[in-house]
Amino acid sequence: MKKITLLFALVFIFSCNKKVVELPKINHSNITEIEDVSAAYLFYNETQPDSVELNRKNLISTTNWLVNVDKRLSLKQVIPHIKFLQEKKAKAGHKNEKAKNYFTCHDTSINNLGFVEFTDIVYSNKNIANLITDNLSVASKNVIVDFNTIDSIKIYTYKEKMNINHSNIKEFTNHLNTIKDEATPDTNIIVAFNKNLSFQDYITIKSKLLELDLKNITILKEEFIY
Repeated sequence: MKKITLLFALVFIFSCNKKVVELPKINHSNITEIEDVSAAYLFYNETQPDSVELNRKNLISTTNWLVNVDKRLSLKQVIPHIKFLQEKKAKAGHKNEKAKNYFTCHDTSINNLGFVEFTDIVYSNKNIANLITDNLSVASKNVIVDFNTIDSIKIYTYKEKMNINHSNIKEFTNHLNTIKDEATPDTNIIVAFNKNLSFQDYITIKSKLLELDLKNITILKEEFIY
């Protein structure tokens, strides 16, 4: 088995064939060690038509996959490649049902590697207006959170639409904590992300959502990229 340790990336810039991946930073991760892994890399490369280059040569279908994404890339650039990797693993001839998929990050709280799991995440494309229309009705228990930018977040319920503008995501998570007090066991949060968000901003949001104790609220595994 192969164990990920600090020696894997001393300065948190992965190198592969003289290319580098600048890893996104997070303040804390619950996952800091993974065994039996293989890795894929999404490089920021301005010489490519869409400025992104995927290296997946060393992936083994039966292992845990570490996907190392350059934090400068946008979701518009990244998500098509992530979906491709998910499909590749799902269709592999040899499978390990216990093997999972992770994004690799720099956990600043321990100055080491941290990981964000995305094994069961389904990425979908849908216009945000249609998403709201299809999921919010008079009796709906759904809450839609639209991450337009990391500083402009909208929360939609069937009762009201709130536009929250703030200087940091902490204010948003504090507000979401107040919603949980009124939630029932069938309350769902649907998350939507603007495709122009940087991967760094996406990972920052994901890590904050994972820290929340939402009690009765379920954050759905389907994420919308618009």
